[in-house]
This record gives sequence, structure tokens and C-alpha cells, in this order.
Amino acid sequence: MFGQKDSLNVEDIKIKGKIKVEKGGVYDALAPSRAAFYSAIFPGIGQVYNKKYWKAPIVWGAMGTSIYYYLHNNKEYKRYRTAYKLRKIGLQDEFTLDDGTQVISLQTLETAQDQLKENRDMSLLTTVILYVLQIVEASVNAHLLQFNTDDNLSFKPTFVNDPLYVDTPKVGLTIKYNF
Repeated sequence: MFGQKDSLNVEDIKIKGKIKVEKGGVYDALAPSRAAFYSAIFPGIGQVYNKKYWKAPIVWGAMGTSIYYYLHNNKEYKRYRTAYKLRKIGLQDEFTLDDGTQVISLQTLETAQDQLKENRDMSLLTTVILYVLQIVEASVNAHLLQFNTDDNLSFKPTFVNDPLYVDTPKVGLTIKYNF
């Protein structure tokens, strides 16, 4: 009997004109998972899935370069390792001339092996890191593509003078959220 009356009577509302329904604001929770999965299967395809086509050649170039250096350093390591083993057992290797003159010393062969092995391992580590990073990048990008990046989202700093204290300037920060 004494209850308040609802001020919003939704039964008798009539709408004039057209209702604008925005497309796109649908959140697809599986999009980041798909992008990460595609990148894990074949590097760069997650970036293509996100429609960031320009990123795929960068991924391919970076991964290809590190794989190239891994293969090159591994081949050179095996070459110097074979020469070292042959020289240790007294046979002629590729760095020894027919007259028995050694172009590269035994110490240099050891040093070259150590350096090439380190370079090979670093190239492998770089390849693995790039592989993981491109998967993470595709997933994060798929997440970020679903956020509202409308031009109405902005940051507008303003200065507000306090009328009570005109003599002493104050510094402060106020953040307003408008939805």
C-alpha cells in the first residue's frame, strides 16, 4: 500500500526512428587460443589469423635466420671436430697440406670447436625463444584486437583552480571515468 511506484513504465514506450545496433563488440574467447595454436603449428600463421599480415614475414625471417645460423655453425663445428679427431690419431686432415705443413694448429682447432659449439647452441636458444615469443605475440594480439579502441576513449588533462586558496598553488591528480 505504501510501496513506491516504479518511475520507469516500460510497457507504454514507443520508439521513433531507427535503432542503431553496432556490429563487432562480440567477444570471442577462443580467438587467442586459435591464434596461439596456429602459431604453434606453423610460425607466423597466428599473425595471419589475426589479420596482421605484415608480421608474418618478420617471424619467418627471424626464425629462418636463426635456423640458418644454427645449421651453418653445426656444419662448421662438425668439420673442425673431424679435423681435430683425425689429427689426434695421426691422420691427415683438411687443414694439413700434402707436405705435412699444418695450416691450423691443434690449439686453434680446439678453440674453433668451442666457439662454434657455443654459437650453435646460442642459435638454437634464439630459435626456441623466437618460436615461443611469436606464439605469445599472436595470442596477446588476438586478445587486444577484441578491446574497444574507439576515438572517444581519450585522456584530457585539465587545470582546475581552487577559488578558496588563490595564493597557494596546489598540485594534484583526479581521474574521471565516464561510461
